[in-house]
Amino acid sequence: MSNFKRYDKYKDSGIEWIGKIPEGWKVEPLKRIVKLIQTGRTPTTKNEDYFNGEIQWFTPGDFLEDKVLRESKRKISSIAIIDNEARLFPKKTIIVVGIGATVGKVAILGIDGSFNQQITGIIADEQKVNSDYLYYWLHANQEVIKNISNYTTLPIINNESLKNFECLLMPLSEQREIVNFLDQKTAEIDDLIADKEKLIELLQEKRQAVITEAVTKGLNLNVKMKDSGIEWIGDIPEGWKVTKLKYACIESAIYGLNEPSESYTEDGIRLIRATDINKLGNLDSKMQGVFIPIEKERKNILKTGDILVSRSGSLGISLYFDEDKYGKCTYASYLVKFRANKYNYSRYLFYFTKSESFYSQIKIALVTSTISNFNGQKYANMRLPLPPLDEQISIANFLDQKTAEIDSLVSEIQEQIQKLKEYRQALIFEAVTGKIDVRDYAAVS
Repeated sequence: MSNFKRYDKYKDSGIEWIGKIPEGWKVEPLKRIVKLIQTGRTPTTKNEDYFNGEIQWFTPGDFLEDKVLRESKRKISSIAIIDNEARLFPKKTIIVVGIGATVGKVAILGIDGSFNQQITGIIADEQKVNSDYLYYWLHANQEVIKNISNYTTLPIINNESLKNFECLLMPLSEQREIVNFLDQKTAEIDDLIADKEKLIELLQEKRQAVITEAVTKGLNLNVKMKDSGIEWIGDIPEGWKVTKLKYACIESAIYGLNEPSESYTEDGIRLIRATDINKLGNLDSKMQGVFIPIEKERKNILKTGDILVSRSGSLGISLYFDEDKYGKCTYASYLVKFRANKYNYSRYLFYFTKSESFYSQIKIALVTSTISNFNGQKYANMRLPLPPLDEQISIANFLDQKTAEIDSLVSEIQEQIQKLKEYRQALIFEAVTGKIDVRDYAAVS
């Protein structure tokens, strides 16, 4: 933050996690500077008239990275408000997630709206504190709020704790200057992040296009082509054939273990779930693995080269299993397993599950279905463009190299995004705690 000047004089705030503050600032608990701190409600589901109305009704799932919330996934009716089944809060209400994994997450209502009992609304006394400034103050201190929450099964922050949560105050004119500065700087950072996220999206599209081209057209641009007879595959090299996925496998569409969460243990054999797999086809490092006693699943332990495909939820998401990388594992019931026979190369079959040809067949099959669920046989009967074994190996090796190059670029951009998010958060904290003086920023810029 060396680009910004500091205030001339500081004093001790008396609060360890804030430290020193500008001399003219003071500390006040929220209850002295707000008009209302109140939790939302969920209307009874026994009355259908309370739902699908015109009033935005927010839940923690609606909180993304936006400062202002205007649109909720679910709506309630004015009848729910009239019957006191829900509360209507005015525009500019600050809303804080008070229970669950995202406790402390904060936003500000961009419209009159309502929310459920997991969210607490705070209406500022605008004669004492600017609503936007209060939003930034709470946003800067999400971790502090989380740390003072009570833990049982889930973290919970009660209204009394929020009422006593301390806030730094300065003159209203200075609050507005801080808000204007942060609105401008965070918008600039958000634009940079959006540009980088778009670049990632384009790289991921390129990744799939490279895979699709290789597993349907091969690597030789001059090879003679023939009609595959299947619209979503198109022409294929003359020496290739089209077969069903199950005919390339020694084990096809083998269902995983239906194990209740109560039987999970701290050690044993890892049970891979569909939610553990990321879009690239690896186990997601952000997901904490679950384990079951090894004696429960001795017969279906995965081998290197096995391919797992999700049949529910994120349909088609797939994993190439590598025992050296993941250790001994089995898999859960929403996944099906394919194991290549000796005439085919498992890495090639895996790359087929990452191609547009694979996903096109899922989309076509879902046209007549009302739920996002796929049985194993639908996967087993998918049409697969299949070259000779040596060409499968060459294609897989080529794709290993090309996807690694793209994945490395994506990883670098993701690190840049993370650093921008950290800088954004630090900038908000520095501004609302007076570590930097932004009063003259608008005049200078």
